[in-house]
Amino acid sequence: MSDPVTANPSAVPGAPETAREPLVADGPAVADRPAPPWAMLAELTHGCPLHCPYCSNPVGLIPRSRELGTADWVRVLEEAAALGVIHAHLSGGEPLLRADLVEITAAAAGAGIYTQLVTSGVGLDRARLAELVAAGLHSVQLSVQDATAAASDLIAGTRSFAAKEQAAGVVREAGLPLGLNVVLHRRNLDSIERIVELAVAWGAERVELANTQFYGWALRNRRALLPSRDQLARARETVERLRERVEGVELIWVVPDYFDGVPKPCMGGWGAISLTVGPDGSALPCPAAYDLPLEFPNVREHSLAWIWERSQAFEAYRGTAWMSDPCASCARRDLDFGGCRCQAFALTGDASRTDPACKLAPDHHLITELVESAGDGELVYRRPERVTGARSHPVAGGGGRSAP
Repeated sequence: MSDPVTANPSAVPGAPETAREPLVADGPAVADRPAPPWAMLAELTHGCPLHCPYCSNPVGLIPRSRELGTADWVRVLEEAAALGVIHAHLSGGEPLLRADLVEITAAAAGAGIYTQLVTSGVGLDRARLAELVAAGLHSVQLSVQDATAAASDLIAGTRSFAAKEQAAGVVREAGLPLGLNVVLHRRNLDSIERIVELAVAWGAERVELANTQFYGWALRNRRALLPSRDQLARARETVERLRERVEGVELIWVVPDYFDGVPKPCMGGWGAISLTVGPDGSALPCPAAYDLPLEFPNVREHSLAWIWERSQAFEAYRGTAWMSDPCASCARRDLDFGGCRCQAFALTGDASRTDPACKLAPDHHLITELVESAGDGELVYRRPERVTGARSHPVAGGGGRSAP
């Protein structure tokens, strides 16, 4: 599933301040070390029961045979806490496919890290959740594709809405904070009001209305997912109206990349506040960075402290020294850091260029041309069976091509 995630670190206990030594000798220490990260996305697996065509996981999914084992994840989470991480998203794919999820959760909680399960809800029943709560799970973020079973299942590429509704019920029954993540695109932007009504009915405290970020499978499906300008404007107005009307639910609007002419800061800045550890142990400053022409370090070979503080991949676009104009002389360079490196690479083939989402970028025409050419098209669904070996049932009456 790998929906976009954001986190609220408030009221989260701090972590130990001392960092472990590197597992291997990797050269002299860096005198001016970066501030520690406060968040980590732990992609436990790329296996997933859903087939979402906007999935931000790489098109070349990491197979189950290459996943980190339990002991590795326990060590990584202990190192994360020592480094300064206070919030861990246990994600995937679908983390519930990991038989050792309880042990991994316990390791994070035991190290003093606030744990959030990022899940499709498929497989989250009362008994499984009770085990996770006992292990120290703090909150759950549930993905929802649309407001009705038919529409949600169509986007997910498999029947899953009923499982999501059941999962929301058991989370509410357990007393855990529940958030919903809804990836927005051409096919569900007009359903925002009904989606928020669903969130209220399910007892969610927070709803992330996350406009699609075009990486991975979403990049492959960009034409079919890009909304029209009018559609996006209506959606924004709806969110503002709902914020005034709906009480007790925080509505987060994650701005789209292709429409405002202002680039987003890449993960709050490359290697600035968060990091990702992939299923095979690859460590990345951004969950969409798999395709960048960088050699990403692996937690099997290096400590998390060395990776964060000293690896070339994390230093590559950290800060502003790497920038050229128009970014280098821009007054916003310390706010947006030149925009998204993954998006710059996806659109121009050069990760060091100004993000074309910026209206000042030499390549901004690429964005405007894409927006104007957007339209309905056949969706190419992610194929989890390449990772898990499982086969899902196609959606009755579904459009596009679902995985077999």
